[in-house]
Amino acid sequence: MESDAENGEDIGRRVARGADLEVRWVQGFTNRNVGFVNDKTICYPCGNYILFVDIETKKKTVLKCKNGHVGAFAVNGKSQVVAFSDQKLNPVIYIYTFPGLVKRSEIKGQAQLDYSLLAFSYTGPYLASYSSVPEFALSIWDWQENILLCSKSQPGVTVTSMSFNPMSWHQLCLSNENSLTVWNIERNDQEHHLKSKPVRLPAEDGSLMYNQDVFFSHPGIQDLYYGPVLPISAIAGLAGDEAETFRPKDDIQPSVHPTVHCWTATSDLYMGCEEGHFLAINVETLKASLLYYKPPRDAKERRQTQFHSLPLLSDDSLKNEEDKRRKQKPVLLAMAYHKDGLYAAGSDGIVHFYQIKGTHYQMDNCFDVSEPIISLVFSPDYNILLVETDKGSVYVYKPSQNEKVIKLLDACNDHFLSADFLTPGNKYCVSVAISGEVHVWLLEDGAFISKLCLNTQATAMVCCPSSYSVAVGTKVGHVYFIDVTKVETPRVVHRVLLSNLPVQHLQYDQSGQYLITGAAEGHIFILDARPSKLFQVLGYLVMSSEVLGLSTIYDVENELVEVMALLCPPDIRRARLEIFCLPSAITIDNDECIDERGMLKNRVIQKRQYELEYPLSSAVRQKDDTVYGYCKHAPFICKYHLAKKKTWKDASVTLSEKRIPSNQFAPGFLHLSPNSQLLASVAKDGVLFIRDAVTLETVAREHCHSYQGQGIGSLAFSLDGQFILVNGMDDGTLVCLKWNRTGEDEIKEATDYWRLILAFLNNSIYNENAVLKSMEEWNIATESLLESSLETESQETLQKKPSVEVMDEDSYLNLNILSTDEMTWLNQKVQKAIKEEIKKFADKRKELKKGIKKLRKTIQEMMYENEQVPDIERLDQQDFNLDIEEQERLQVESEQEVAKIRKEIEMENLAKCYLRDVIKKECWDSMSIKGRAIKCFHAAYEVKNYPMKERSKEELEVLERVLQLKKFESADFKIRKEIVEFQPQAVPPKEEGEKVEEEPVTDEAPSNSLIGSLSAQFGGDTSILYHQMDLHTREQKINQIILLQDIIYKVKTAFNKEFDTVARQKEQEIARVKERNLRIQEIVEQLELQEEVWEPALTDDEIPERALTVQDSEIKVEKYLTPEQRAKAEMMAKIEMERRLAALNSARQRALYDMMNGVLEIKKEDILKIEIPPPPFVSKPDTLWNEEEKKVFKEFEKKVKELNEEREKYRKTLETELKKLQTSIQETTQTFDDTVSKLFERKVKSEMVIYQEELKINNLLYSLLLDEELSTREAGLNHFLDKKQKEKLSTAEAVQVARAQHDAYRETYDNLVAEDKILERGFKKEFSDVPAHHIDHLFKLYKRRPRAQKIKMHLDTANPYGDRPGSARAYEEALAHLMKAIDEMDDPENMPEGLDPTVWERFCLARRTKVESEQLAQGEKKIASMVESKDFSKGIFQLEWEHKKMKMLMEDLNQRARDIQKLHVSRDRQLFLSVLNYDSRITQQVSVMEQTLGVMDKLHKKNVKNRQKIFKDLEKRICLKEQANYKLSQELQEMLVSVSERRHIFEAADTQLVSEKAAKEHYRDIVQRRQLVDLAKEQAQEIAVLQAEVERLRMRTFPALFETEY
Repeated sequence: MESDAENGEDIGRRVARGADLEVRWVQGFTNRNVGFVNDKTICYPCGNYILFVDIETKKKTVLKCKNGHVGAFAVNGKSQVVAFSDQKLNPVIYIYTFPGLVKRSEIKGQAQLDYSLLAFSYTGPYLASYSSVPEFALSIWDWQENILLCSKSQPGVTVTSMSFNPMSWHQLCLSNENSLTVWNIERNDQEHHLKSKPVRLPAEDGSLMYNQDVFFSHPGIQDLYYGPVLPISAIAGLAGDEAETFRPKDDIQPSVHPTVHCWTATSDLYMGCEEGHFLAINVETLKASLLYYKPPRDAKERRQTQFHSLPLLSDDSLKNEEDKRRKQKPVLLAMAYHKDGLYAAGSDGIVHFYQIKGTHYQMDNCFDVSEPIISLVFSPDYNILLVETDKGSVYVYKPSQNEKVIKLLDACNDHFLSADFLTPGNKYCVSVAISGEVHVWLLEDGAFISKLCLNTQATAMVCCPSSYSVAVGTKVGHVYFIDVTKVETPRVVHRVLLSNLPVQHLQYDQSGQYLITGAAEGHIFILDARPSKLFQVLGYLVMSSEVLGLSTIYDVENELVEVMALLCPPDIRRARLEIFCLPSAITIDNDECIDERGMLKNRVIQKRQYELEYPLSSAVRQKDDTVYGYCKHAPFICKYHLAKKKTWKDASVTLSEKRIPSNQFAPGFLHLSPNSQLLASVAKDGVLFIRDAVTLETVAREHCHSYQGQGIGSLAFSLDGQFILVNGMDDGTLVCLKWNRTGEDEIKEATDYWRLILAFLNNSIYNENAVLKSMEEWNIATESLLESSLETESQETLQKKPSVEVMDEDSYLNLNILSTDEMTWLNQKVQKAIKEEIKKFADKRKELKKGIKKLRKTIQEMMYENEQVPDIERLDQQDFNLDIEEQERLQVESEQEVAKIRKEIEMENLAKCYLRDVIKKECWDSMSIKGRAIKCFHAAYEVKNYPMKERSKEELEVLERVLQLKKFESADFKIRKEIVEFQPQAVPPKEEGEKVEEEPVTDEAPSNSLIGSLSAQFGGDTSILYHQMDLHTREQKINQIILLQDIIYKVKTAFNKEFDTVARQKEQEIARVKERNLRIQEIVEQLELQEEVWEPALTDDEIPERALTVQDSEIKVEKYLTPEQRAKAEMMAKIEMERRLAALNSARQRALYDMMNGVLEIKKEDILKIEIPPPPFVSKPDTLWNEEEKKVFKEFEKKVKELNEEREKYRKTLETELKKLQTSIQETTQTFDDTVSKLFERKVKSEMVIYQEELKINNLLYSLLLDEELSTREAGLNHFLDKKQKEKLSTAEAVQVARAQHDAYRETYDNLVAEDKILERGFKKEFSDVPAHHIDHLFKLYKRRPRAQKIKMHLDTANPYGDRPGSARAYEEALAHLMKAIDEMDDPENMPEGLDPTVWERFCLARRTKVESEQLAQGEKKIASMVESKDFSKGIFQLEWEHKKMKMLMEDLNQRARDIQKLHVSRDRQLFLSVLNYDSRITQQVSVMEQTLGVMDKLHKKNVKNRQKIFKDLEKRICLKEQANYKLSQELQEMLVSVSERRHIFEAADTQLVSEKAAKEHYRDIVQRRQLVDLAKEQAQEIAVLQAEVERLRMRTFPALFETEY
C-alpha cells in the first residue's frame, strides 16, 4: 500500500513538473529470432524492446514491452504481426500489428513462469506456444479470436525449436537436442486435439535403428529349455504404463542430436544434427533416412559471392581459417526452403545450396561470412534471404539476382559496457563493449557511423570535455586515448600502461584538464587530459581501501579541482569519503608536487576524510558540499552535508540530513546532471528514476531495462540536458532517452549552463583538437621508442663493465629492463628512483662492498685455520655464521615444514588405519572360521579350508522354523500314509505273499540319483529335504533353499574339522622335526660338514594371523623414536654395557676360560677337538735324543694313535646317527604329505557336493524368479487390457457423438435439398402473373450461376509452398466473390425487356435465396464428404490394426505349435488322443474308483475291529509282564545285598596291596629287560663297527694277492 501511494505521489509530481521521458532510439544486437514482418522490414527482440529495421533505408522503429524483458518472440510476415511474451509471473503473450504497432490481441495462458517458444502458422490465424517449467505445455491459439483451441503437457521435456507445416496448419514439428516429434492437430467441428508422433532417428553413426515393440515383442529364440522368454519389462518387475515403453539403459543406443529442421513442399522434413549428418524425414511413416553427397559429373564453378564489409584479418590468415573449416565436417544450424532447392548453413560459416534428388544431393557454396550461422530466413515474397550469425551480425542476400551480400547489422562481440556523449554533446555519442569494440553513433536517430576494435577487454570509458578524444581503460591496466575528430575513422593516438592493476574508474573534471583514473587496490592516477601535453601522467596516490566511485568539482575562481573518492573499508563496515585537491601547480611544476616515486605529496593535494553512517555503493557531490549516497544493503538514498573545516585526524561520523526510499533493488548508483539540478538513480531492476536534486522528488521514471538483464550498467547526461544514454548490464541494449515535455525554466536553465560550458571550453576544444589531429596513430613501434632508448643505455653500461665477479644491483636492474616488454608507469618511476638512489649513494656502497669483502676474507681464513686444529678444539660450521637471525629463521621454517609433513603423514596413516580396521572388521573379525591353508612338505599340494561366518540369530530362527515345519509335514504325511496304506494282519495268503515280495523293494535305501547329491556322505543330512518332484508352492521352494544352505554349511563344517585335525598334525610334525634338527645341527657342527639343515616352517597362508602383525624385520627404514623413547633406549643400552663389563672383570670367569676353555669337564663330544701336545724336545734332531726322550716319544705316538682311533670311531657313530635321523624325518614328512593328498581329494569331493547343492539352489531361485516374472507379465497384460478397454469405451462414446453430429448434419442437408427442390417447383407458381415468354427467360436466369473463382498461380513467385490461405479465409473470399457476382447479375441492366421492375426485384430476391440455400447445401455436402473420407481413413487404420492382430495371432499359433511339438506325450495324453470317447472312459474309471473306495472303507472298518481285539490282548499281556517284573525287582535287591557283603570281605583281606606289589615287580622286570635289550643292541652295533674297523686295518696291513691268468 505504501509503494502504491508513493507511486501515485511520484506520478502527481511528474505531472506537476510537466516532464516526461521518451525513447529516442535503441541500439542493440541480438543472436536470436530475427524475422521478416513484411517484404522489406525485419524485426528482432533486444532487451525490453523489439526493433524494426527497414532493409532499404535502415530506419528503425521501436516497440517497447511494458512489463520488462521480452521473452519468447515470433513474427508472421504474411499477416504483418509480431507476438512476444513478457518475463514475469503468469506471463502474457502480446500480438501487435505493423507498421501501426497497435496491440491486436493479448493472450493469457496457463503458464506460470515463462514461455520458451512461439510460432505462427503459415495458413490461418493460429499461434503455437510452448511454456517452460513447470508445465512444459504445447498450446494452440486462435490469436484473432483470442481462443485456446487445445493444449497438451509433456512434463520435463524442453523444446528448442518449433514450426508449423506451411502446407497445413494441422501439423507442427517440435525438436530438442535429443528428439524430434511431429504433432497433429485433429479437429471435429469446434473440438481440437493434439496427438504426438515421435520420429525414429538413426544412431550417431548414421545407421538406422529398428525399435521393436518391447511390450509385445516375440523374440526368435526357439530353445525354450530355460522356460518362456519374457519381455524386459516383466523381468524388470514393471506392470504399469512404464512397462510399455521401458528399455534398459544399455539397450538404448544414442541417436543423432537434432540441430535444425525445415518443412518441404511435400510436407516432409529435412533435418541437420550435431554429428554432421543430413537427414530426410517422411512424416507419413515417421522414418528418417540419410542423404548422401553426390558430386556433379562435370566440374562447375561454385557460386561464390563476396560481401561489402572487408574482414580485419589478412588474406593468408583468412585462407588458413577457411581451409581449416573446410576440412572439418560442418554442423548444420540453419535451413531455409526455396523453390529452387534448400539453403543451409552452420558452424563453417558458409551458406550452402542443396539440390536434392532421392537419397542424394548436390551442394554448391553460395557465400562465406566467416562466422557460424544460426538462422536463415526468407522474406514473405522469397526474394531476400536473411542470414544471422552467432555473434549477432545480419546479412542480406538476394538469390534470384545473385547480388553481393550486404551486411545489414554489424556484430558486437559482447555486451555494452558504457556510453557517453561526445563534446559538445548534441550530435554524437560513443559506446564501448566489454570486448573492447568502440562504436560511434549519431545522436539524432542512433545511426551507426563507425567502429574501432581495441582487441582487449575494456573496463571503463569516458569522453573528454576539452577535446574530441575518448579514454578507455582496460583490465590489464592500459588507458587508450582515441581521436574522434573524424567520427567516420576513429583512431588510437596514445596508450599508457599505468600499472598491472585493472582500471576500474575513469572520470574527467568539468574543465577537461585532468583524467582521474581509479585502479584496483585503492590506486588513483592523475593524468593530464590535454593532447597538447601528450596525456602526461602527473602522479598517483593510494587510498585506504578499494575505490567504489569518483566525483569531481571544478572551482573556476581558484582554478582548483576537488576529487571525492568513495570507499567502504571492510573493517568498519561503513562508507568513507576521502577528498583531495588538484591545484594547477601539478601541471606547471610537477616535479615539486610529487616525490621520487611519482606519488603526490600530501601538502599539495590537501587530503580530507569523512566517515559516514551507512555503507554506500555510490555517492555524488555538489559544489555546496552536499553529498548524495545510495545505501548498499538497503534501498535508500541519503543526503549529507560535509563540514567546511575538517581535519584529517578527525574520526567523527557524519550523519545524514535526509533519507528517502529509492523504490529500487539495491545496490545501485547515482549520477548528477551537468547543471546539478537532477539526480538519477539506477539499480538492478532496470528502472531509471530522475529526481529533483533539492527536494529529492521524483521527476520522471522510465523502465528501460530489466532485472533479467542484471539492470542498468551505466548512465550519462548530455551537456544540454536533453538526452540521456542508458545501457544494460547483460541485455546488450543501448537506449537513448529524450525529454518529451519540460518546463520553460528548466529548458532555459539547462541551455544557459550548456552555453556557459561551451563558451568556457571552446578555445580549449579548438586548440586541443588541432593537436589531436596532428598526432600520429599509435602502434607498437611508437610505443617501443622509450624501450629502445633504455636498451641502448643498458647495453652501454654492460660494455663498460665486461667482467664482474659478483653481479651488483646495477647490472641486475639493467637486465630487468632488458627482459621487460612493456614497463608500467609505476615501475618506471620506481626504477628511476632506484637509479637516482644508486647514483646518490654510490661512494657509500663502494665502502660497504669493500668492508664486506674484507670481512668475508677474514672469515674464510678463520674457517681454514679451524679445519687444521684437532677435533676437540674444532668449531662447528654454524659458529661462523654471522647472520644468527637468518639461521634461526631457517631452522624454524625447517621445523615447521617437518611438523607439517609429519602431521600429513600422521593423517594419512590415520586414514589407512581406519581403512585397515574397516577391512579387518568386514573380512577378518566377522569370520568365525578364518581362511587358511595346509601345504605339503615335499609335494606341491595345497589345501584350503572354508572361511565361514557365524550364522546370525535371524538365520538360525528361520532355519529352526523351517525344520519344525518340515517335522510337522513329515509327521502329518506319515500319519496320512498309515491311514491310507494300513493293512490288517488277517489277510489272504496270496496277498501276504505279495506283501512279502514287495518288502525288499521298499526296505532298500534310496539311490543317489533320486536324492540328487552325495552330501549325506560328507556331513549333510538329506532326510530333511523335500522330494524334488514335490516342490510346487513358493513357500516349499524357499524352505528347500534354506535347507540346502544348511546342508552346505554342515558340509563345510565337517571338512573344516578334518582340516583342523591335519593342521594340528602338521604342527606336531614340525615340532618333531625341529627336535631332531637340534641333534642334526650338533652332529653337523661336530663333523664340520657344509650342509644346510632343512627347517620346515608354517607359511603366511598357513598362519594368516601373521599378516595382521608387523615384524621388526619387515621395516626397512629407521624407526622414528620420540625424545622420551630415545632417552629410554640410551639408558637401557648403558645398563647392558655396564653389565657386560662387570662380567668380563670377574677373575673366576677369566681363569676358567684360560685353563679349560670355559668348562669344568671334558665331554665325549669334545673328543674331536682334543689335541695331544708334543714333547718339548721334538724340535731337536732325533739323533740327539736320549733313551728317556725316545721312550717318551713312543708313548706320545701311542697316545696319538689311540686318540685317532677314538676319533674315527666316534665320527662313524655320528654319521650313522645323522643318516638315521634324516631318514626318520623323510619318512614322517612323506607320511604327512600322503595325509594332505587324501585331504585334497576330500576337498575336491566336498567342492563337488557343494556345487551340486548350489546348482539346486540356483535352479530353485530361477524357478522363483520365473514365477515372479510370469506374475508380473500377467499383471502388465491385465493393466494393458484395462487401459485399452477404457480407451475403447471413450472411443465408442466419441464415435456416438460424432455419429449423432453426422446424422444431424445429414438431416439438415436433406432438408435444404428438399427446400431447394420446393423452391424450384414453386418458381412458376410464384411468378404465374408474368407472361409465358418472360417466365422462360427468368427461369433460365434463375438457373444461371456465376463462374467459380479460380486460384491464380503466379508462376514467377519464389514461394515453394504457394499461396495457401486458410480454409476459413478461402471460404470467405469465395463467398464474397459469389455475392459480388450475384450483385452484378441483379443489376437492372440484365433485366429482360418489358419486365416490370417490381417483378425483377422479386425475382432477384428469390434467386439470392436459392443461391444461399445451394451454398449451404454445398457446404453440408463437403462436410459429408470429409466425414466419409475420415471414416475411410479410420477404416484403413482399423484394417491395419486387424492385420497386426492377425500377425500376432499367427505368431501365437506358431509358438503353440512349437510347444506342442516339444511336449512330452505321456500315457494319459496318448489315451486322450487315441480314445474317441475319453470322457466316458474317465467316468467309468471314476465309478470303479468309487466302488474300490467303498470296499476299502468296509475293509478299513474290519481292520479297526481286529486292531481293537489285538489291543485288548496286548493290555492283558502287559499286566502279566508287570507282575513278573515286580518279582524280578525283589530278587535283584537280594542279589545287591550279597554283592555288597562280598566287596567288604575282599577289602578286609587286603588283596589289593598284594596285586599292586606284584604289578610293580612285573613292571621292574619289563623295564630291566628293555634296558638289557637296548644295551645288547648298542653292543652289537659297537661290535659290528669294531669288526669293520678290524677288517679295514687288516686289509691295510697285509697286501692283497690276486691270481694271475696266463
